[in-house]
Amino acid sequence: MTGGRDRQRPSRSWMLGGVVTLLPVVALWLLLRRPELDVMWQHHPAHFWLVLVAAALSAVLAYGTGEAAARRGDARLMYVSLAFLSSAGFLGLHALATPGVLLAAPNVGFAVATPAGVALGSLFAIRSTGSFSGSAAAREVSRARRARVVLLLFMALWAAVSLLGLPPLSGPPTGAERLPLLVAVPGVLLYLAAAWAYLRLWLKRQEAVLAAVTTAYILLAEALVAMVLSRNWHLSWWEWHLLLLAAFALVAISAQRSWYEERFGALYLDDTSSGAREMSVLFADLQGFTTFSEAHEADDVTDMLNEYFAVAVPAVTAHGGDVDRIVGDALMVTFNKRGNQPDHPRRAALAGLDMQAATREVAERHPDWPRFRVGINTGPVAVTLLGASGGRTHTVIGDTVNTASRIEGIAPVGGVAIGATTLAALPGATTRSMGPVALKGKTETTEAFVLVGLDAGYDG
Repeated sequence: MTGGRDRQRPSRSWMLGGVVTLLPVVALWLLLRRPELDVMWQHHPAHFWLVLVAAALSAVLAYGTGEAAARRGDARLMYVSLAFLSSAGFLGLHALATPGVLLAAPNVGFAVATPAGVALGSLFAIRSTGSFSGSAAAREVSRARRARVVLLLFMALWAAVSLLGLPPLSGPPTGAERLPLLVAVPGVLLYLAAAWAYLRLWLKRQEAVLAAVTTAYILLAEALVAMVLSRNWHLSWWEWHLLLLAAFALVAISAQRSWYEERFGALYLDDTSSGAREMSVLFADLQGFTTFSEAHEADDVTDMLNEYFAVAVPAVTAHGGDVDRIVGDALMVTFNKRGNQPDHPRRAALAGLDMQAATREVAERHPDWPRFRVGINTGPVAVTLLGASGGRTHTVIGDTVNTASRIEGIAPVGGVAIGATTLAALPGATTRSMGPVALKGKTETTEAFVLVGLDAGYDG
């Protein structure tokens, strides 16, 4: 029975999406065909709060998607964030166009802000449908970050020019909110093309947030159409305001209902959710932790771990490491997860040495506390999104990861052990061979080395 219900969900999503996207078209057509129905309602407070709430929702989405994109180095999600940011910023400016809020009279710059912002957002929406992988994805994330800075500066400049009443944002705002057809047509086509791309992605992954983004892009396209055809303060004019609110609310509700870990995971590029790359992986845990835990109260064990991790985590993140997980006393850190650290073996080695130096100072204050062992290995890994609704994590798997964990298990207390592939990427490193060692769970022996120092420039 459960399988039958699961098969019905895509059909229900199709029906719901169809209703949500078709109703506004029918309503607009009816209002244009029957002008007597397109009544005028000029209510400034309602306009202000409607636009402000839509702007706030879009801003929250821009922040949430942008933060997730930066954390995972995902170019697609970064451009989705920019599409929301463009709408949020210009919607906020449009809210200020309400007479009596910031200015006594309407202002053309603030009045035309929303059409401009939504149309501009279509460029980011279509860019988010691109396929990026490997080093190209890392470069695209950098471009998107620069684009975000430019967008923020552009919005600030728009606000300043509007407030000062400088051309071209000067003059009476009569009819200013009616979007020129020359601007609307490309925007509509770009949003519809982006929606089609996300619909195809939804057919593969069938996750709610994808369906929400697909529908939101269609609603934004419809809002642009209404901006061309509507009359100020009439129902057709209010409709495109409601369409914007509905678009952002739909995505926000869908994201809120998703599992809080990786809630935007459905939007990730394939290279982010199921890619492969060369990485360095660091494992660390406390030798003698179990024995220490048996002899001490839980609060004492917690205090010990917190004091250690308070210096261990900054030591590894200072070198660009991503803390994949902390489980009890164990720490797993990855380097080059986003594909933007070609020097990841050196970063991992520096992180391991600095972590031992930092935790050594803590251990000197508490001689009875256990000490860390650190193991590092370099090689190909699979970057993947594991789990389903109710529990998902973005992590790495593969023999490189398993070997790093096993190397950590044979590392000397207070020391850093590395694999042969890591050492090969560290010219000038000072090491002590551990010889061919048998690692738990592996059929063949592995070369391992104790890392003493990197070069004359290292002061650990």
